Amino acid sequence: MTGQSAPAAGPLAGVRILDLSSVVMGPYATQVLGDLGADVIKVEPPAGDNLRAVGPMRNPGMGHLYLHLNRNKRSVVLDLKTPEGLEACLKLAESCDALLYNIRPQAMARLGLSYEAVAARNPRIVYLGAYGFGEAGPYAGRPAYDDLIQGQTGIAALYARQSGDLPRYAPLTLADRAVGLHVGIALVSAVLHARAAGRGQQVEIPMFEGMAHLVLGDHLGGATFEPPLGPTGYARLLAPHRRPYATADGYICLLIYNDKHWRNFFGLIGRPELSQDPRFRSHGARAAHIGEVYAFVADVVATRPSQDWLEDLARADIPASQLYTVDGLLEDEHLAATGFIRRLDHPSEGPIRTTAPLGRYEGTPTSLRRPAPTLGQHSREVLEEAGYAAERITAMAARGITRDGND
Repeated sequence: MTGQSAPAAGPLAGVRILDLSSVVMGPYATQVLGDLGADVIKVEPPAGDNLRAVGPMRNPGMGHLYLHLNRNKRSVVLDLKTPEGLEACLKLAESCDALLYNIRPQAMARLGLSYEAVAARNPRIVYLGAYGFGEAGPYAGRPAYDDLIQGQTGIAALYARQSGDLPRYAPLTLADRAVGLHVGIALVSAVLHARAAGRGQQVEIPMFEGMAHLVLGDHLGGATFEPPLGPTGYARLLAPHRRPYATADGYICLLIYNDKHWRNFFGLIGRPELSQDPRFRSHGARAAHIGEVYAFVADVVATRPSQDWLEDLARADIPASQLYTVDGLLEDEHLAATGFIRRLDHPSEGPIRTTAPLGRYEGTPTSLRRPAPTLGQHSREVLEEAGYAAERITAMAARGITRDGND
């Protein structure tokens, strides 16, 4: 991947997306789709996506998170609060399969970009809103950020319940990225329908409901049934000892899961008779005594060094791995062998590391066609494709309606 883009490739080649979203959830969704070959046109205000300013960075406006959320896209600056900027956006929508936004629907309407306004220019377009809360409920219109959604869907409380510590958020933009995948799936699904039916539609993917879907899938527990058969929560995930196991010199990750694993483990530690212990005899018995089961394993694993365990567990065909830091993950031999960690020359940022598109497509291979763009890098290119004359684009840039990032 260099400053020159490669030809469109991937299973979504020929799909064009007008991306008005910013920060993480929407850009993550469209980067995944861009990696799969979609032509993603990122529309930014004159100040750019807020995430451009989050460091570390080598150059202003090119922060590390921005770089990892916006490759395989083209950046167009449009001031949507001006009539000419709004008209340019609507003009771009005419040739797109989908428009994605992540501000409140009422704000889109105030800009002149309601579904009705966009569909009047392109009846086949998919108009997808990815925002905090569904419009049918009392939280509609509330601001939503990853931390708030993690807290509101029980994730921080689950951490406290499992660990006995204070509530904490997962140290990832978990809600943004998990729901972002739903956004990508929804967008492609709706585009497929639009191409078959000849007409687009509005689609809503809210963060709160998206993460509630994920959390309740694991933790409805006894409340699945009416009347409830027990408390909420998946006991195995909430067991206090469900964490990396301390060894004599560090930690390992270990999951002794099925009956064969347990027989092999008891043989490995010289206690084969425990296979008939009522606590360990079956999957159901282990689930009913999950706290005791994890505590037993923790006591045993603490007696030997990590490398000894990893070697013996591998020979016994019991799932186990070393505990990595993020730095260790970057040096993993498997990721190196598969080419997943890429070292690239970005045209403005110099040498960088990034991840490869996920998966292998034999007939439609994916690629890193475009580096994350500088602000307005493709304004002129995209507007010319939409039929704007060079002189008009220059005049719009002079008035701050667009920005030619190549000047």
